[in-house]
Amino acid sequence: MPGQPEKALPDVRRLPQTRYLRWGFTLLLLLITGYFLDLTVLGRELAQFSLLALLAAMVVSVAQVVLSAWRWCYTARRLGLVLPMAVAVREYYLATLLNQVLPGGVLGDVNRAWRHSLDSGARLASAHAVMIERLSGQLVMIAVALGLGGWLVWHRHGMLEALSEYGERVLLLLAGLVAIVVLVASLWQRAKRYVHALRRDLRQALLEWPALGIQIVSSAGVVTSYLAVFSLLALGAGYWTDPHMALVLMSLCSLLLLVMAIPVTVAGWGVREGAAALLWPMAGLPAEQGVALSVGYGLAVLLSSLPGALFVFTRRQSNG
Repeated sequence: MPGQPEKALPDVRRLPQTRYLRWGFTLLLLLITGYFLDLTVLGRELAQFSLLALLAAMVVSVAQVVLSAWRWCYTARRLGLVLPMAVAVREYYLATLLNQVLPGGVLGDVNRAWRHSLDSGARLASAHAVMIERLSGQLVMIAVALGLGGWLVWHRHGMLEALSEYGERVLLLLAGLVAIVVLVASLWQRAKRYVHALRRDLRQALLEWPALGIQIVSSAGVVTSYLAVFSLLALGAGYWTDPHMALVLMSLCSLLLLVMAIPVTVAGWGVREGAAALLWPMAGLPAEQGVALSVGYGLAVLLSSLPGALFVFTRRQSNG
């Protein structure tokens, strides 16, 4: 509220000790992935990325942040909250940077929900606005990944054959996904005390018409921008040999987007590269190519999030 001492990042400055475990887990996954790769080949793959493609990917990321911020504004308005577009863009940049450098990949979103609640005076609605905005994107991303991934499995015979060859790794990946489902289920049990309010806000900001259509269209635009970053990097590295290969690569990258959303490492690092090392050989492509594209994507997103550093110590909406 106005007049209170400014505390920009109280939650992220009081991270639990598990943050060290997540940094360690991220490093461990990267080391394990690197152990199974030819690092010389990986270095050559990384050297193929062009500076022009990286710059273009960063420009796409700017549009991505603006569109995501607009989706947040729309969701907040549906819940009766005031959130100016300029403030939303600023806060989204800050959240994106924090998600890139802090464990879990969601603390930036927690922080922007908290900062918005200080101005709106509606803590639960502010939290729900961020949750529903992110949920909208996740649902569309899951749909895209399932659609493209399903095409890849059914139309690439090499991938079906590789399922048996890489069966153990697939089982490990599935076990990890099951663990995530169990974690989400346990959190859901703890959240039952406010499930009625959440259900009401979900209907109002996501499920009712025209909110549903607007959320789907805006989230589809955001997911398209994610894939556009991968596409520009792949194009600059010469991975696009024909339209069919482009579709294969985008199918694989959509699965990477789905995997990296699992909040167990720092900004998806390690999980994303490990998944790439598994998926690319299953599609008959070099693992080093997939990991290089994954690393390039991570660097592009990190660099494009750096403007968020300008807003770390900015005042909140009502004070600014």
